[in-house]
Amino acid sequence: MNEQFPQRKSPRLQGYDYTQSGAYFVTICTYQRVHTFGHIHDDTMVLSACGKIACRELESMPDYWGDRVDIDLFVVMPNHIHVIVLLVGTRFSASGFVADGQKAVPTLGHVIGAYKSGVTRMARKSGAISKYDTLWQTRFHDHIIRNDRELNDIRSYVVNNPAQWREDTFFTQR
Repeated sequence: MNEQFPQRKSPRLQGYDYTQSGAYFVTICTYQRVHTFGHIHDDTMVLSACGKIACRELESMPDYWGDRVDIDLFVVMPNHIHVIVLLVGTRFSASGFVADGQKAVPTLGHVIGAYKSGVTRMARKSGAISKYDTLWQTRFHDHIIRNDRELNDIRSYVVNNPAQWREDTFFTQR
């Protein structure tokens, strides 16, 4: 019997080349939005052991990908991460985003998948989570940043996210 199963709709922008130079605002949630990465105290994020790993792995992402990927800004929250990812040595200048030449480019999905795998591996190795724990939701949300205003608005949102925790879309009580 050949039953048809419903297909999940892709959250990616149809027809968009995710290897293209540019800036992407990415949100990655923990599995079932569990507060795995720490907690907010006095509008400041206090990282757990797993949160420190998630932070370190974001900081080291450019080392792993070389000049093909850079991190503009990020925040690790109790149950999610916001990060601005720059692909292909893209840099921001007064005239907008500028590519530093054509290079072999990973897709945004490959970059985020490698990050999630790395955090999971390091968290299990360190004992921050057990080998049976599921750390991440299976997907991630992205927004293609198209101009200066968007970039600055998103940077402001990321920086102020801990202070706005109770109003955050991903806020849940512990």
